[in-house]
Amino acid sequence: MPDLEPGRSVILTSLPPGLLNGLPSEDQSAIQAIVGRPITFVGFTHGQAELEFFDEDGDGHTIWVAPSFIRVA
Repeated sequence: MPDLEPGRSVILTSLPPGLLNGLPSEDQSAIQAIVGRPITFVGFTHGQAELEFFDEDGDGHTIWVAPSFIRVA
């Protein structure tokens, strides 16, 4: 993705299949809540986009998704 540098805001456009499988309900809720909202792009790890965000309680989360699931905010 051009123009995608660490620290840039991106939008998680949808949830990748299986992303929530096996996660605690609190984590599932936090991830579902950020779909369509700006979050921070950290970089690429093994071809996956690393994303960071904070939930409504202030807890930090990191997820990795295929770049096709994000767009620049």
